[in-house]
Amino acid sequence: MTLPSRTLLLASLLGALAACSADEPPPPPTAAAQPAQPLPNSNVFSTDIKALNKAKDVQKTVDQQKAEMDKKLDDEGG
Repeated sequence: MTLPSRTLLLASLLGALAACSADEPPPPPTAAAQPAQPLPNSNVFSTDIKALNKAKDVQKTVDQQKAEMDKKLDDEGG
């Protein structure tokens, strides 16, 4: 490598490093993130949300029935 090409390579590398360095540190994150706003009652996802909530309620009922059945089995010694 000749001297001018080395100089050009060194200058370009130093320029790239200088361009990537930050002058000041980024600001600290805010103390608390804002909670998401609830979705309005009528929107594109309303039917999906209703179905999801219904499925969650059904799962709660099934879990409750299972807990009752497990308790009955434990009480009977089975």
